[in-house]
Amino acid sequence: MSAVQRIRRVCLAALDLLLPPHCTGCGAEVMAHDTFCADCFGQIEIVHTPYCVRCGVPVPAAGFLNGAKTCARCALRPPPWTAARAAFVYNERSRDLILPLKYADRTTNASVLGTFMRRIGADLLHDADLLVPVPLHRARLRHRRYNQAALLARAVGRRSGVPLMVDALVRTRSTTPLAGLGAEARARAVASSIAVRESRRHHVRDRAIVLVDDVLTTGATAGECARALLAAGAARVDLLVAARTTWSEREDISTPDIENRNFAVTLTH
Repeated sequence: MSAVQRIRRVCLAALDLLLPPHCTGCGAEVMAHDTFCADCFGQIEIVHTPYCVRCGVPVPAAGFLNGAKTCARCALRPPPWTAARAAFVYNERSRDLILPLKYADRTTNASVLGTFMRRIGADLLHDADLLVPVPLHRARLRHRRYNQAALLARAVGRRSGVPLMVDALVRTRSTTPLAGLGAEARARAVASSIAVRESRRHHVRDRAIVLVDDVLTTGATAGECARALLAAGAARVDLLVAARTTWSEREDISTPDIENRNFAVTLTH
């Protein structure tokens, strides 16, 4: 062990004494940072096989997938990205991690989410050249002060070693909130609203890119991002998200009042 590693270990031990690690879900003391206690871990629905390799949706049995491990919906209407992975099913417990990150400044949640995203997306990250987050419009970024997708991409990049280009994509116009909209309405709302930044086009050309976002619902926004990257010459675009809805939940995704910040944070530390 090098001197730097020994110093780092001593510093981390001292930090744990001053600020003991807490469960990301409920705030109970745990053995290490960015982890869950046993009770919270039991409530988190991690995506395991079998799942559709194109959209990441978990299925009850392998028989729900075809020989290419693709669900019927993706077989009929393939998404513009090549493969997708999701760390969690989007349910009450994963919402308690994602929504505070997205709307209530709980930016530390990106670290634990990134850990699970790196695990489920290991095969995509192994051959990736670049991580690219789904962008926010500049007006929304000013209001929120950070892009949660960029924080997740940074966390994944630290754990995987894949380089991050945070500004490769840009929102060319503001779009209406997508909450409560069906798949077709979402697609119309985001159509032609995302482009590759002109100064970054040569960086994405011929690259295998992993697009990063927080939640995958209908795939309208991710699809626009993937099409923009492919049109700019990307060799391949895959998708990695913190959570995804199941088919039965896709038309009923609620979000808090963004402007008034009327979101009751359920996590405590």
